[in-house]
Amino acid sequence: MQIQEVINIDQDILSGQPVFTGTRVPVESLFDHLEAGVTLDEFLEDFPSVSREQAVALLDVANKIVTSKDIMKLYEAVA
Repeated sequence: MQIQEVINIDQDILSGQPVFTGTRVPVESLFDHLEAGVTLDEFLEDFPSVSREQAVALLDVANKIVTSKDIMKLYEAVA
């Protein structure tokens, strides 16, 4: 799955906050739910416009970013 199929950033949708493509669901909401102990299945029930494939792909991208040997690029990006 291409990243454009997972995340969309458009100034006309939630003022440019990253959302799941084809929805108005902020990608941040997935991480907030998981942090609160909500399962992926429960998240998907709460946000039926987000596909399981999109949610899993987002988690995969996040995993690759934080486990990359180039983690210094991440540090620079969030500094």
